[in-house]
Amino acid sequence: MTTFTPETVRISIEGRIGRLTLARPDKLNPLSTQCLEELAEAAAWFDAQPDVLVVIVSGEGRAFTAGADLAAFTDSSEGMARDGADSGRLMAEAIEGMNSVTIAAVHGHCVGGGVVLAGACDLRVAAETTRFVIPEVDLGIPLAWGGIPRLVREIGPAATRDLVMTCRPFSSSEAIQLGFLNRVVPDSDLTAEVEELAASLAAKSSLTLRATLRAVDAAAEALVSTRFAWSDADALVNALHDPESREVAASYLAKRGR
Repeated sequence: MTTFTPETVRISIEGRIGRLTLARPDKLNPLSTQCLEELAEAAAWFDAQPDVLVVIVSGEGRAFTAGADLAAFTDSSEGMARDGADSGRLMAEAIEGMNSVTIAAVHGHCVGGGVVLAGACDLRVAAETTRFVIPEVDLGIPLAWGGIPRLVREIGPAATRDLVMTCRPFSSSEAIQLGFLNRVVPDSDLTAEVEELAASLAAKSSLTLRATLRAVDAAAEALVSTRFAWSDADALVNALHDPESREVAASYLAKRGR
């Protein structure tokens, strides 16, 4: 088994089920550049374990994730900033392209890039009290990482415009009505529900399940492609150097005491 010892995530395997857990609960599991890189590495690590058929993606502590760690994208070097900005796209593509069926178990808060991470998973189960929000536009940056095309193919263009441009919070009940979630369960039932779903999938033929997964992925990509998402990093870097966008971000953060 290939050695992989990440610092911001935990990985484990039990039979045909793997677990990939965001593991910085004291900070609400921020998606720093290091975390994004480790998520992509974890996806490759699981792909190297041929017996793993299902991987549960979750967050430790009070939240799934508080979203992107914006400080990671403010390096004074434009080259470094671009690399950091692109790490989210590479993460999403790695998670979405995994050989295993991925199940996002979402609880607490799922913010910004966390919505992209959940959207890159094949199935999504959320606790009833989960709160979603995509605050990037209020922070003076575009939603990057291939988030727009993924949302458009899951919930449609009208709902994507609404949620991304208004930055309003939305609930699990709205998320499932829009088609973003597969199931919503009471908070106390989330772990059991996801484990039961994972066990059900892990009991199926790996050849048939993976063939089905690839067929659905191909159809989704043909419906709304993410192949132009490589340019998202450039739009993000431009926003980080745009005076008006920085003023918008400063005003937003000041209103929240940051």
